[in-house]
Amino acid sequence: MEEILNSQVSTLGINDFLKQAEKYTKNVFPDVDISELFASSLTGNIDNIFKFSDFGNLFLKEINSALNILASVLIIIIIHSIFKAIIENLGNTSSSQIAYFIQYLAIVTIIVNSFVSILDITKDSINEIINFMNMLVPIFVTLMITTGNLVTTNITQPILIFLINFIGNFINVFLMPMLLISITLSIISNISDKVQIDRLSKFFKSSIIWILGIILTVFTCVLSIEGTLSSSVDGLTSKTAKAAVSNFIPVVGKIMGDTVETVIGCANILKNSVGIIGVIIIIGISLIPVIKISILWFAFNITSSICEIVADTKIVKLLGNIADSYKILLAILISVSIMFIIGITIVIKITNSSLMFR
Repeated sequence: MEEILNSQVSTLGINDFLKQAEKYTKNVFPDVDISELFASSLTGNIDNIFKFSDFGNLFLKEINSALNILASVLIIIIIHSIFKAIIENLGNTSSSQIAYFIQYLAIVTIIVNSFVSILDITKDSINEIINFMNMLVPIFVTLMITTGNLVTTNITQPILIFLINFIGNFINVFLMPMLLISITLSIISNISDKVQIDRLSKFFKSSIIWILGIILTVFTCVLSIEGTLSSSVDGLTSKTAKAAVSNFIPVVGKIMGDTVETVIGCANILKNSVGIIGVIIIIGISLIPVIKISILWFAFNITSSICEIVADTKIVKLLGNIADSYKILLAILISVSIMFIIGITIVIKITNSSLMFR
């Protein structure tokens, strides 16, 4: 069985896949050898492969970066509060308005630069996940064919490729601009009391959440329904083929049937192991952006609460809106990651369940 596994690994190009997959995790899991992890998954002996010290250093780095941004915001707010108190004591209301607009412009510049930077990182992560899935699907499809799931492969492959690319393009072209429009409306709405378009901003944010939920539901349902219908056909087809080989080929028919079953079983083990690697790679791609966004979301919530004591109401509201935008950005990235992890596990479950019919 070990010889069959090694032969299939070299023949089906799995080694090349593992080498290409390592580039997606070297920044997050530098000490993890993907090839060794794959070999461990074949035997089911996956130990603790990640070092918690690396995650601790990553958290500290991102927390320090977030504190620098928020310290700048707090310093601007405190300076403005001092100047505002001095100016109001002098009775100069026009200068007080000018000081407010200068403060607002400085804060908006800092938070927008930070958000655009995180937005670019999120887009790059989503594109990397899409590129990796496009690399994973062919090897996954090959292993599905090797396990005898011909009908499932013919149905699942075009659906997977279409949905993967459609979802990636849809998020980058449609949802990300919607989020930017929402932030722009929030900034405009909080400049003064005369302009109030906050409800429109909230509408865009809630629309993004609803669209994400619909996409995730459709993706999961389509794969589940199509795969479940085809897996039973594959199982019955393979069972019929094995029976035909065993009964109609004299002398060696039973031996050949058992050999084919062994080869299929080995290919199924490889498919499951490749799926495990796929899930780990997706987590590795999205982990750093998720940590960055989570820390900034939490930090802006804390800052808006602290600033409520000294800052203007509109500034507090702006910081709260930015925190909500980070939460939506986090939801987008996590939804994409979970969506494809669910897709991998559904395909594994479907192809494994077809073995039950054999």
